[in-house]
Amino acid sequence: MSGVGRSLVILGLIIVLAGLVICLAGKIPWLGRLPGDISFKREHFSFYFPLGSCLLLSLLLSLLLWLFRR
Repeated sequence: MSGVGRSLVILGLIIVLAGLVICLAGKIPWLGRLPGDISFKREHFSFYFPLGSCLLLSLLLSLLLWLFRR
């Protein structure tokens, strides 16, 4: 049963961290404007895909999860 409790605590921490990132994302000016982010604008159409930001976020999350597993 302690495994379930530990999993719930870790899940709760991840949710709290995700909430903090969402709240603070507007205050980080370079987030969403990294090299590799794709932006395409036309007269009646715009397309934006944050590829560079997704890669950076994936790298940071992978590093954090690796540290937690150790």
